Amino acid sequence: MNELWRDPTAHVDDRVADLVSRMTVTEKVAQLSGVWWLDPDAGGMAPMLRESVGPLPSWDRVVADGLGQLTRTYGTAPLEPADGLRTLAERQRDVMAANRFGIPAIAHEECLTGLAVWRATIYPSPLCWAASFDPDLVERMAGRIARSMRALDLHQGLAPVLDVVRDHRWGRVEETLGEDPFLVGLIGSAYVRGLEDGGIVATLKHFLGYSASRAARNLAPVSIGPRELADVVLPPFEMALRAGARSVMNSYTDLDGVPAAADAGLLTGLLRDRLGFAGTVASDYFSVAFLQTLHGVADSLAEAGVLALEAGIDVELPSTNAFGEPLLDALASGRVEEKTVDQALSRVLRQKCELGLLDPGWAPAEVTDVDLDDPESRALALELARRSVVLLANDGSLPLAAGAPIAVVGPRADTSEAMLGCYSFPMHVLVHHPGVEDGVEIRTVREVLSDTYDVSYALGCPVLGGEEADIEAAAAVAADAEVCVVVLGDQAGLFGRGTSGEGCDVPALDLPGRQEELLEALLATGTPVVAVLLVGRPYDLSRQVDRLAGLVCGFFAGEEGAQAIADVLSGRVNPSGRLPVSFPGAGSSQPTTYLASPLGRRTEVSVVDPTPLFAFGHGLSYAAATWGAVTATCGSSGSQWGTDGTCELVVELANETDRDVSEVVQVYLHDRSASVVRPVQQLVGAARVDLAVGRRARVRLSLSADLTSFTGRDLTRVVEPGAVELWVGASSTDIREVLPLELVGAARAVGVDRDLEPTVSVELD
Repeated sequence: MNELWRDPTAHVDDRVADLVSRMTVTEKVAQLSGVWWLDPDAGGMAPMLRESVGPLPSWDRVVADGLGQLTRTYGTAPLEPADGLRTLAERQRDVMAANRFGIPAIAHEECLTGLAVWRATIYPSPLCWAASFDPDLVERMAGRIARSMRALDLHQGLAPVLDVVRDHRWGRVEETLGEDPFLVGLIGSAYVRGLEDGGIVATLKHFLGYSASRAARNLAPVSIGPRELADVVLPPFEMALRAGARSVMNSYTDLDGVPAAADAGLLTGLLRDRLGFAGTVASDYFSVAFLQTLHGVADSLAEAGVLALEAGIDVELPSTNAFGEPLLDALASGRVEEKTVDQALSRVLRQKCELGLLDPGWAPAEVTDVDLDDPESRALALELARRSVVLLANDGSLPLAAGAPIAVVGPRADTSEAMLGCYSFPMHVLVHHPGVEDGVEIRTVREVLSDTYDVSYALGCPVLGGEEADIEAAAAVAADAEVCVVVLGDQAGLFGRGTSGEGCDVPALDLPGRQEELLEALLATGTPVVAVLLVGRPYDLSRQVDRLAGLVCGFFAGEEGAQAIADVLSGRVNPSGRLPVSFPGAGSSQPTTYLASPLGRRTEVSVVDPTPLFAFGHGLSYAAATWGAVTATCGSSGSQWGTDGTCELVVELANETDRDVSEVVQVYLHDRSASVVRPVQQLVGAARVDLAVGRRARVRLSLSADLTSFTGRDLTRVVEPGAVELWVGASSTDIREVLPLELVGAARAVGVDRDLEPTVSVELD
């Protein structure tokens, strides 16, 4: 009998249909879940797995009818790459031998700050990607990550995170790309292109609204209107889907009372029917079971499985809770139809077919030594870290004088952990394996500065806690130095093991622990103090900023982060990062983002002032580009911009300094009057421009009128005629030119095929 599904020359849909027709119900269901197979010594790596699944059945039983995915074979314990390859190959051979079709599993891993595998390059965190405003560089990074994943025989990566920050107190801010939907989409799409062009399935997280939870509490309910959902939360996903992402992961939260994992309107009506997504929807870990245990919308795992499957989830991760025996029971009792299983199964098999896993002769990769942290990857990590460091304030003390005696103090000054986010391998996995080395070289700020300067050191205080005597000792060290560099920040962790990270939400944006006391003690010495922030979120420094000699933010800058920080402090690198999140001013207990309506900003009707200390897009340099003419031409009519037309914006820049400079041209839309309340300003275009000494550039941005669209009163996205302005500048508050324009013509409805970003070109003279 001809087995069409084995024929690689046949159409994918025909191959999938043929295979589905041959499978039993049990075999079908087996393809809809993953297995996270933990060794007994895996420690506390996955407590939720042990609690929810309990003792796993035998391995032979787990794979007997096939398997959809293998969860984190490498990313659970410190395995040498060759040992991981051997383990994965053994498991794949077992999976293939056990099911009668010989179908292997898709192998997935986390890859948010680089591949989360021991000895793999740890790149800067997503906030750093966004601070670089450099999508080409992020795409290159993702391509390197994909290369490492292919070398380890992996197929799918669980990144990027496209949640737009709505409240900086949320613990997962460090995993995001900031507070502006355009920037999140621009950088997130670049990451997707790098991963997908490298042959790895990118998984977009978290669909939809996760970051808008009440009071910024992890998994708390989300209650936002459909307009905010459509205009702020959704666009990054639209951009990343257009970039080629083949998988989407649901949000943990409920949206207006309906958990995302059970929301057919979200996962099918919006994602598939409206946006046209044809890939797979993978459940965030345990989120199907959470429908019963946390949300209370299912009275059993069987009902949870039915709700998730009918909503549009194709694969249950990380292991089988509901998409196993409970789902088979539901099928047997008629609570769900087999055609619903077939629909999810077809999407899973289509992806396996695209990955070559259904082709005759597919076999696991041969075991070999793999260098996951080669010099090229480290160089790229350093380049990205350098471009992401943000100089927030400087009274002229920076760069530091060569050879100066400096005091280096603070809880983040002499620890490699200061550079790492919660999804880096050391902070995510090695915390459960005390005594195991990081796997890659990670120098500290103290170590790197000691290469250039005469350094004296004191801890001052840990991230949390500390003794008064240690603060006094640090102040004494600072008093004897010409300059004090204090390195402050967060300890990344999960669910209370840190001050930033998943489940590590905060009630206010004050520096953790006694760090503000330490900073005040240092300032009281009279020694100029330069503060370096290695943080997962912005903090309120409004009480100290006017007394600081300098303020630098590196977020979590990865394995080469200390070198990047030292390069900026010393002046070897001209800082050029820009803030993807605004830093709060005084009264940070109720933070806001720059994307606010007129009444969301400072007004006379409230005593609470949400004006940021440092605005979105802010960043200083030691030498900056000179801005020339900024002009806009809308077709032949000058300032009249057709509602179906384009506006050509040109910005002239020159480098009249004695060193290389890098500028980020930022274009904001201001709608003078609209049928619904609009943000005062919203980023619609950005371009990073590097200029060597004496060079000039013309930056051209072609902006479609689609970029002015918003969700109108009838919840239809519309380009509306009327007066608008383009605010062009170096940050959201450093506006160099205001260009008044008139959108003319009929109001025009636009859909998912609208232009999502401008066309950008840079002409160098």
